[in-house]
Amino acid sequence: MKKRLYLELENCIGCRSCLAACTQCGGHEERNRNYVYDVNPLVNRQTMPLMCLHCVNPACARSCPAQAIQIHETGAVLSALVEKCIGCQNCTIACPYGIPKFDTEQNLMYKCDLCIDRTKNGIPPMCASVCPSNTLQWLTDEEIGNRKQQFNLDNGKWVTSLPYLESETNVKVNLPGILQGIEKLF
Repeated sequence: MKKRLYLELENCIGCRSCLAACTQCGGHEERNRNYVYDVNPLVNRQTMPLMCLHCVNPACARSCPAQAIQIHETGAVLSALVEKCIGCQNCTIACPYGIPKFDTEQNLMYKCDLCIDRTKNGIPPMCASVCPSNTLQWLTDEEIGNRKQQFNLDNGKWVTSLPYLESETNVKVNLPGILQGIEKLF
């Protein structure tokens, strides 16, 4: 049964445990591949995690002249292969979400690879396994469908992935509270 990373952005409390867990994932060389964004730091404490949405037809991979960015059979878009990456940074420019980062010392692009060493075996990615507020969850499509039914928005808005900003994504994002203008009380 295929599972996907599911984000409920309104749940984020800004604890950054996802960032700490990301550095501990195998193959990440203790490098953080996710980000926590302070939405409006001068007004409130709203935060949200930013990570690769693992597009079905990723712009980063399409823009790579060396074909260094591979797509795993699970749908995860992987970081650039060390032996193929030529350091042109096309991928960092092409991504509409601004996710790939470039390491100038290693002359290499890196980004979230959905902890492929874990997820290919059905184990949740590190960020989802430690998130205390259920902002990041590892769910089946059926479970995501059940979540969608919990939120009855008459305006047809539910996930940022629909309509697609770039293309269809393997990571689903839920925004009902944000779309309804609900304010957090912390």
